[in-house]
Amino acid sequence: MSCLLKLGWVIRALVYGLLMRSFRFPGYIGRPFFLLGLRRMSMGRRVRIFPGLRAECHGQGELVIEDDVALGQCVHITCGERLVIGQGTVIAGFVSITDIDHDYQEVGVPVMSQGHTTRETRIGKNCFIGMGARIQPGTRLGDGCVVGANSVVRGEYAPNSVLVGSPARVVRSYDPGQQAWVRTVNH
Repeated sequence: MSCLLKLGWVIRALVYGLLMRSFRFPGYIGRPFFLLGLRRMSMGRRVRIFPGLRAECHGQGELVIEDDVALGQCVHITCGERLVIGQGTVIAGFVSITDIDHDYQEVGVPVMSQGHTTRETRIGKNCFIGMGARIQPGTRLGDGCVVGANSVVRGEYAPNSVLVGSPARVVRSYDPGQQAWVRTVNH
């Protein structure tokens, strides 16, 4: 990638950093697609954001991206409560992460005309989220989790778990006694 392009991304990070709750340099931001609620976004040191980010903080929603996080191209993040992405996490392109669910209780009323519910979503430290994955409201990924491409994740998962599928299920976990990744019993 050309140095001139990266320099533009660094300058963009400096400008957006002035508008956010916090953005700790160094880091860079590729051309975003849409940003809403900048004052409720906090980004740590060495955060790397590739082009096409759509990040929305609705109401009192708060987005916290810790140090050394990388967001691939066209990542979509929406929050209405609190959404945390832990230090050292890598998120591949076309991933969606949210803490908001639309209500759909009233039959005959358009979903967008109904309310919504929020549940804090937290991605632990040093996780990897594969291309096209969907992280649903209320999800809590422990440190070191790996989410396979196109997986749909909702729920709480222990540290060092490998999740795949829709709905996501744990297929491997790290066993410190064996110092190895082992298949789960049900897989």
